[in-house]
Amino acid sequence: MASLGEKLKERRESLSVTQRQIALELGVTVTTVQNWEAGRYIPKLSPNQMKALCDLLNFTLEDLAD
Repeated sequence: MASLGEKLKERRESLSVTQRQIALELGVTVTTVQNWEAGRYIPKLSPNQMKALCDLLNFTLEDLAD
């Protein structure tokens, strides 16, 4: 099973979304997004940020939890 970071990276790349686009949309740094994808940190997002991430990457909360 893929880690959360792997899921984020795979989906982001399949949709041709950049780490910068995610960072701008969520109000975080590109380094933060890189750290999530590398598995160094687990995203700690507000509900609004989580919704934005799900909308941007076409994820449901259940997709991220699996």
